[in-house]
Amino acid sequence: MGTERTRCCLSRYGAPWSDELGWHVLAMRKVAVFGNAGGGKSTLARRLAEVTRLSLYTVDKIKWRAGSGAVPHEEYLKIHTDLLNRDQWIIDGYGCVASAWERFSAADTLVYIDLPLLTHCGWFTKRLVRGLFRNPEGWPENSPIWSSTLSSYRVLWPCHRRLTPRYRQLVADASSSKRVHHLKSPAEMKAFLQAVKHKHQSI
Repeated sequence: MGTERTRCCLSRYGAPWSDELGWHVLAMRKVAVFGNAGGGKSTLARRLAEVTRLSLYTVDKIKWRAGSGAVPHEEYLKIHTDLLNRDQWIIDGYGCVASAWERFSAADTLVYIDLPLLTHCGWFTKRLVRGLFRNPEGWPENSPIWSSTLSSYRVLWPCHRRLTPRYRQLVADASSSKRVHHLKSPAEMKAFLQAVKHKHQSI
């Protein structure tokens, strides 16, 4: 089953759409990666940045200074707006409603990770266990993984109830004017990255 699903995803992002995705990779300059907490957004964004060579910015690292707490909200908004005005970027995360929708408007490419809630819970738990030994790659310095993971459990359902319908409507409405990738499973996430890597290497 897993092999068949991966093959299907590769077909979606592979040969039948090869010309379209190749154009997507060439035109991809401002990319917003978003979705519910704990869905692998940061890992996907980091790998996408490695392949495309676009600069990666993580909202959590913008909002939180290592060892000194949250950045004042107005300062965060200014930093965020300055980033949006740059020629190219990948921005991973949420921040707040105002900055998120400003980012979605400025992006030419939307990558929405929309996984089942049980997948999120399983990945939260794995992250928590691994955090007993070392922080995950890309984790903000001096940020306690235990409290952060517990917070993620708390926001998972409210985010799903309030934001998921808005995210889904956003990508549906934006599909006619932006490059939209609505990824609904780990297999689709993997296939998307493989396809982008393949097209980027062949261009």
